[in-house]
Amino acid sequence: MAAPSSPERTEQRRGQRLLFVAVLFAVLLNFPFLGVFNHDARLAGIPVLYLYVLLIWALLVLLTGWLVKAKL
Repeated sequence: MAAPSSPERTEQRRGQRLLFVAVLFAVLLNFPFLGVFNHDARLAGIPVLYLYVLLIWALLVLLTGWLVKAKL
């Protein structure tokens, strides 16, 4: 079995990193973390839970975009 070439290795590593990001954000958007922010507090008039979900989603979009465009 031949070793994968450099572009194949790069794509494989990118796929592994994207899989890690997907699992990380699945954990961050699951019960234990959502439960921490699920209370009546507000920050600048926005419920803390909504703000947490919005910030995690924005971070997911930015990190995924960076990983896809980066030449790793």
